[in-house]
Amino acid sequence: MHVSTAFNFSKKLEERGLLEFSKKESDKRNTYIQLTDKGEAILLDLMEHYEPSNNSVFSGALPLRDLYGKFPEFMELMTVIRKIYGEDFMDIFERSFHHIEEEFTEEDGKLVKKDKENHHETISNS
Repeated sequence: MHVSTAFNFSKKLEERGLLEFSKKESDKRNTYIQLTDKGEAILLDLMEHYEPSNNSVFSGALPLRDLYGKFPEFMELMTVIRKIYGEDFMDIFERSFHHIEEEFTEEDGKLVKKDKENHHETISNS
């Protein structure tokens, strides 16, 4: 997706209260985005109710599973995605996953946000 498209889409999410924009005092060239509590609750709800069979990557990998008896390894998929979308996309993708791993943990089959004092807190959707 072109940068201007991503920015315009992000602005719409900001208007809905799902994202916040910020800049560092020391470097105004980059704009940073962060999920709001409302945006985070939606993300967690989506992940909890995620249906892999409705996902194009999952569907695209089904013929390989049928042929070889298993899904391709994650690194194999990453190689294909890197070839299609390029290094910049992969850098963003990998940073996003790293951030998710730092901020969340799995508990009883659900994704919960880590709390610095209590190690985690459950996000409610109410």
